[in-house]
Amino acid sequence: MPQADLKRQLANRFREVNGDHPMTAADDAYVSAQYAVLAELCTDRRDAVEVRRLMLERRLPLPGYLRSDGAEMVPADLFALADEAGGTERLPAWFTAHWTDPATAEEEWQAYLSGQYVCLRSVTPATIQRKGRLTAAIGAAPGEPDAGTTRWAVRLHALIDELDALEPAFTSYDRLRFGGPTSRDTCIDAMRARFPRPARVR
Repeated sequence: MPQADLKRQLANRFREVNGDHPMTAADDAYVSAQYAVLAELCTDRRDAVEVRRLMLERRLPLPGYLRSDGAEMVPADLFALADEAGGTERLPAWFTAHWTDPATAEEEWQAYLSGQYVCLRSVTPATIQRKGRLTAAIGAAPGEPDAGTTRWAVRLHALIDELDALEPAFTSYDRLRFGGPTSRDTCIDAMRARFPRPARVR
């Protein structure tokens, strides 16, 4: 299949998954700083045409973003998990083996393939699982028996700081495609504003 056709199919698949939302100049600047252009990431060892085919065949994740000029923006470590697994053929089994519950494993695999794990600086089973535990703990924190105490606040901010290190800043486009605030908005920025860091640990 000609390269132009693959690019068009991939763009169509991307919009099926994410919706058709405009990218602003600020969005473009953000993704250009945070992500790599697929065609530039591919070297002699990686053919961009083949990578697009693998994405369409659901063997590699879709691009995280389509820049307004049509460039497919992907993580710089796009191929890291496949390499660690021993190739794209082994990647599904390697990836899902990190979860004990098969239904959860399959759900996370599909989420990974969607390319929507733009909520992590580095997407691995370990960071996906850690983010889930952190967001759950942060969300539950206001209901803990010692909520409001200094010890509780120190514990809460340690969780927030760890999540902050895992997550990028996000951009306005993300709030459009996800239909609302991001986990950074709700679990980091809002929680820091609602529960200020204790003065002794500033």
